[in-house]
Amino acid sequence: MRELVSVSPAGVELFVDGRVVRVEGLAPAHDYELAGVSFTTMPDLGPLRCVFATANDVHFGETVCGHVAGADELDAFRVPEGATPYPEVMNAAVVADIATCDPAAVVVKGDLTDDGVDTDYARFLEVWGSAFGDRLVHVRGNHDCYRGQQFAAWRTQARVLDGVTLALLDTSREHQIGGSVGDDQLEWLDELAANAHQPVVVLGHHPVWDPGREQRTDGTQWITPEDSARLVEVVSRHASISCYLAGHTHRNRCHRIGGVPFVEVACVKDFPGGWAEYRVHERGIAQVFHRAAAPAAIEWAEVTREMFSGYYGPYAMGSLEDRSFAVATS
Repeated sequence: MRELVSVSPAGVELFVDGRVVRVEGLAPAHDYELAGVSFTTMPDLGPLRCVFATANDVHFGETVCGHVAGADELDAFRVPEGATPYPEVMNAAVVADIATCDPAAVVVKGDLTDDGVDTDYARFLEVWGSAFGDRLVHVRGNHDCYRGQQFAAWRTQARVLDGVTLALLDTSREHQIGGSVGDDQLEWLDELAANAHQPVVVLGHHPVWDPGREQRTDGTQWITPEDSARLVEVVSRHASISCYLAGHTHRNRCHRIGGVPFVEVACVKDFPGGWAEYRVHERGIAQVFHRAAAPAAIEWAEVTREMFSGYYGPYAMGSLEDRSFAVATS
């Protein structure tokens, strides 16, 4: 198997014969062929200002992967008895990979645990906090607050980096699967964006529902339609806001609303077992999706590629344009 995972202005990541292969030092906007895979690098975005990374849906404490209530015909996946739990394997691999890019900040946007257990949250802090210290920024997801738990329930958080400001929203609510945002959060974001002197990247656990859809449905895969419309309106009136980054759906997807990318990034815990690197340049921000490179992580990811009768692999991976793209900032 040979797959193109991502491109950047100066590099490429391939998945070749069961290994992650990363190559840097390439020329921007140039056609290449490596290991039988053809690709074009991103255009030149100018000098690099900083790098930050995001991950989501890490699910410490999970023991069964792919189980869907009421769908007993679908296979569920477990590691053998006595083996290292797969969230431990996947998180260790992703943390090690992120550390190699020396990010200015690392944002974990929700579903830190499988079921909101305090000891699993403590384990998340141990694994991620010990690696990144005060560079770590995190917020809860729906899995963290099904029973009303309050850890990592910060309504808003901001982190100013060289060339970009990160604005993190808590989109999760107790006893809910879907997301929402409140007036206080939208007012905070509105003021932050109005006073920003550099690009703002907004992040949250839940994706937005596209207000342009004809059919309005609450569902569980996004922020409620009403709150999504209000969030999109705030984003649309501020040129400083460059994109919105989410998780929750366990897939890679880049959907543009009014020309602004609204992005979903695949999960850490199973296929493709990845994270997103953001290279902040003078003229744009490059999203570069990566797969965890450790052999044990690849082994588990490839097993779970076949979840949901083979549907999951293409769904979770998305297209190259979903995984790897540039956001113009000037």
